[in-house]
Amino acid sequence: MKTIDAIVALAKRRGFVYPSSELYGGLGGFYDYGPLGVALVRSIKDSWWKTIVDLRDDIVGLDSCIILNPEVWRASGHVASFTDPLTECKVCHMRIRADQPVDVAAHEAMHRKAGIKTVEWTEARQFNLLFRSFVGPVEDSTSQVYLRGETCQGIFINFPNVLATTRVRIPFGIAQIGKAFRNEVTPGKYLFRVREFEQMELEYFVHPDQAGEMLAYWKNERFRWHLEMGLGRERLRFRQHEADERAHYAADSWDIEYDFPEWGFREIEGIANRTDFDLKTHARHSGRDLRYRDSQSPDPYYPFVIEPSIGISRMFLALLADAYHEDGKRTVLRLKSGLAPYTAAVFPLVANKPELASQARDIYVRLKQLFRTAWDDRGNIGKRYLTQDEAGTPWCVTVDYQTLSDGSVTVRDRDTTSQERVSRDRLNEYFGAKLSISAK
Repeated sequence: MKTIDAIVALAKRRGFVYPSSELYGGLGGFYDYGPLGVALVRSIKDSWWKTIVDLRDDIVGLDSCIILNPEVWRASGHVASFTDPLTECKVCHMRIRADQPVDVAAHEAMHRKAGIKTVEWTEARQFNLLFRSFVGPVEDSTSQVYLRGETCQGIFINFPNVLATTRVRIPFGIAQIGKAFRNEVTPGKYLFRVREFEQMELEYFVHPDQAGEMLAYWKNERFRWHLEMGLGRERLRFRQHEADERAHYAADSWDIEYDFPEWGFREIEGIANRTDFDLKTHARHSGRDLRYRDSQSPDPYYPFVIEPSIGISRMFLALLADAYHEDGKRTVLRLKSGLAPYTAAVFPLVANKPELASQARDIYVRLKQLFRTAWDDRGNIGKRYLTQDEAGTPWCVTVDYQTLSDGSVTVRDRDTTSQERVSRDRLNEYFGAKLSISAK
């Protein structure tokens, strides 16, 4: 049975994810991406950026600062209302979110197991999620700033700059990938709820009359992207927010949810109609006129905003969960070949045979110019295959004694374990064709 614990163990064992500051006991809600994790994150970002920005004429990119003028967060409402309800257990004084009944019930069950029948909680109070810092040498209220709780505010405050310096016209979008920080009361579920994370966000500006149509358009576009990334259709679904759970500024909100092992369906991407709230709010607080003007409309207006927003850590975890398979005596990470940290791994059949190692090294160097390629000459060939299966490497190339006589190598497929002989001189063409098929 596929379990979250098994996925977490593989992620640590193969260098995808490490607990941050593990040397000093860790720090709740923070994780580091290891060598293979960094590669997978890069693939996720590259795919999103190519789809959202590079292949379109109506969307441009932005990279705004993590620390903004604190007035940005006062205007957006984050300083006053970016909160979660916090309650404290009167038995052990642990603090958790009062609006998470599953977590509350689990905590009470833990105490019942220890013989405590009744657990009392303090009255819930609102806890602000913004991380605070200071700019300059003096730490007082005049120098206090905030680490951004979301990336989109940097887009909204740059709306007039983008209009003035590019040729974009309604409808158009501004896209950004960047870090965000939330001082979660109870981070948990591994990478699902963390305190430091990266977001991939698009703010797509439309005429108010087009908002419903464009929300439907972006729902379809984003669902298609998740399928192209390799997530199983049967494990994905849409869920519309109820009126009482939508953000106060949203006219409509939808989640794309993934069916995680043990946890069930959980949000991995949100798609919302944010109306014209953000531009109106920043216009009022800044005193700047942020209305849009064009030749098609006689009067200036505030555009509505359609926002697809996805956290990289959640997408990363969904990809690991979907790709993880236990196949007999081996564990296989069946990542889509274009996403896998390594496209191929190259081995000499016997590491201590110079004639094999030399040819294998030459193949490795040449492949590395075009593909993400791993080198491994440790242990026996069987263990090397199993290691690459767990790393998600689609193909392994082995230089053996036949290579010395006819120039062919063994290429092993990760998913089927089948092997075929391929000329060493055709490997670039061979893997290029394989990746092209996988991308379709």
